[in-house]
Amino acid sequence: MIISTGNKKYLICIVGPTAIGKTTLSIALAKYFNTEIISADSRQFYKEMSIGTAVPSSEELAAVRHHFIQHKSIQDNYNVGAFESDALSILQTLFQSHDIAIMVGGSGLYVEAVINGLDVFPEIDPTIRSRLNERLASEGKELLSLELKQLDPKAYEQIDSDNPRRIIRALEVCLGTGKPYSSFLKKSSVIRPFETILIGLDADRPTIYERIEQRVDLMINDGLVEEARHLMDERHLNALNTVGYKELFQYFDNTWTLEFAISEIKKNTRRFAKRQLTWFKKNKAIHWFNFQTPTSEIIKLIAEKIKKSA
Repeated sequence: MIISTGNKKYLICIVGPTAIGKTTLSIALAKYFNTEIISADSRQFYKEMSIGTAVPSSEELAAVRHHFIQHKSIQDNYNVGAFESDALSILQTLFQSHDIAIMVGGSGLYVEAVINGLDVFPEIDPTIRSRLNERLASEGKELLSLELKQLDPKAYEQIDSDNPRRIIRALEVCLGTGKPYSSFLKKSSVIRPFETILIGLDADRPTIYERIEQRVDLMINDGLVEEARHLMDERHLNALNTVGYKELFQYFDNTWTLEFAISEIKKNTRRFAKRQLTWFKKNKAIHWFNFQTPTSEIIKLIAEKIKKSA
């Protein structure tokens, strides 16, 4: 099938929960459109973390050129703002020789940053965050979450209560400005020099959970315990506050048995997948497909969307 894009550029973005098959689809589409892949999976940025982040295999990486796979160290201070800037720079170069690019990942905020841009917040006195981090250590995230509920009920409803970094970020804005964090959220998207076609992969909940359990078992068999053991001394870094590693650190501390740590990895990955779906299901622009849908059907929809807008 030959797809004419006219003079327009298109970013085909593949999203969905972990272990659903996004990597396989992205490679198939990149091959079909003879293009390259932007990874928007923030867990796969770090070169020290391979097994626990399900980095594409060497064969998959060789099949299509990937960007933002293990390009940083866990020691680096890399965030969503830097990723937005870097990804847009890569896309600008890529679109000079390609009409279509592929972006794939389950990190909703990183996907959103490339497509619609980040919200702009005022600078906050860094001592506020320091005090909040001290309170997190002494009081726990539950009390901070309740304070956010009082100061900004809207943000409280939207922010994952299991993510203390996001709770602290919202609180520091509230405390530093005297205004709700949610009041700084953008009211409209930025204009990008490309159009985005969003493809979502999904399955029924039991199937997603079964695939997650199978993936975790495979990670353990592939050496995740040893990978995490080698990173034990760096556990304080933000990059390692990640499912699959933080549970094993509890095992190394003799707090949990290995069997219990693995069960917690599975449980927390299921929770992570649920949060991913909650985030993406809010976006009505996503075209959802069952994970077993033939690639040809997805290509057909992409062709139709391009034909209508070209």
